[in-house]
Amino acid sequence: MTMQNKKRDLLDELIREHLAEGKNPKELLEEGGLLKQLTKQLVQKCLEAEMDTHLGYEKNERAGKGSENRRNGYSKKTLKSEQGEINLGIPRDRAGEFEPQIVSKHQTRLAGLDSKVIALYARGMTVRDIQAQLEEMYGVEISPGLISNVTNSVMEDVKAWQNRPLDAVYPIVWFDALQVKIRHEQRVVNKAIYLALAVTTEGKKEILGIWISPNEGAKFWLSVFTELKNRGLQDILIACVDGLIGLDEALLAAFPHVMIQTCIVHMVRNSTKYVSYKERKILCADLKTIYQAPDEKQALQALDQFTKKWDTKYPMIAKSWKKNWDKIIPMFLFPDEIRRSIYTTNAIESVNMTLRKASRNHRIFPDDESAIKVMYLAAQNISKKWTMPIRNWGVAFNWFAIEFKGRLPLV
Repeated sequence: MTMQNKKRDLLDELIREHLAEGKNPKELLEEGGLLKQLTKQLVQKCLEAEMDTHLGYEKNERAGKGSENRRNGYSKKTLKSEQGEINLGIPRDRAGEFEPQIVSKHQTRLAGLDSKVIALYARGMTVRDIQAQLEEMYGVEISPGLISNVTNSVMEDVKAWQNRPLDAVYPIVWFDALQVKIRHEQRVVNKAIYLALAVTTEGKKEILGIWISPNEGAKFWLSVFTELKNRGLQDILIACVDGLIGLDEALLAAFPHVMIQTCIVHMVRNSTKYVSYKERKILCADLKTIYQAPDEKQALQALDQFTKKWDTKYPMIAKSWKKNWDKIIPMFLFPDEIRRSIYTTNAIESVNMTLRKASRNHRIFPDDESAIKVMYLAAQNISKKWTMPIRNWGVAFNWFAIEFKGRLPLV
């Protein structure tokens, strides 16, 4: 019989004995249940094995010649775990040289509990919420300070992620921002968290970075693009934007050949802001004839028709579309299946929606770092789902290869 089979048979026997006593199966996982007992015994056995290795002989054997070090009893230690608190005896040696690895000197929690704390934090729970949740689920009391220390360890991951190397070329990059409240110098201020979401040459989505700043402008965006270029980014084919201040100017300065596409969804939303509810549906249908036209020529004709129909009531709408026309028309270079990926920032807005959900419980962040930690952890959860290329990517890539000849790597 293999060792694996022996372990399985032993566990089966323990579970059968537990159930034979008429106990509820749920008790296996509860306080004082079999799982907690096994965890305690396993850790204790590992500690004893570590001491055997340290001294060079087992507990009931005699020390070898020339060995003056001996066992010297135990010190008590309580560890917090997913099964509740576990009381252990940490072996000691007379020389005071033994330092166990499975439970280090200042360790107060078994591995696994930290990951639970971080997972709850990533889902937008506050420190106090996490404290209450862990006590309810595992019967473990953890101080707010300890939870903060656990989540602070995430900042090392954030720094590594924010400085990781990037691809040389990204066919599509969306830029957007969301507002959060952060405490700053004894005041609560609104700050923007900026995101860059890209599509790789393989068609998969990737968040390039997260930045925070009280003010947006060309200077800020230039610092972002300088950082991206220092990480290896050399070219962006299409940048999808939403009127962020200074972004267009900085984009063209950093990437002179980039094609800037304004978000049509935001254009429509801004156009209907001051339209009466009764007329909104009809007006939106007329706007649709512009951005869903087969080509630029017919789109201009639709815009002229829209101007004649609505200028007397809402003159600012057509004026806004004409002002932004150069940033609206790039999408007409591509077939409809590609346009839908380009002309909306829906991809990044779905990311923003998840991030807003994660930050909802944090009505006011205590500092910038706290906001970045929550956004980073939420972004990591989102990224796990991006395992497949976006829809119709094969068709889109071929069109990009033709339109942007020589700028895409050979694959």
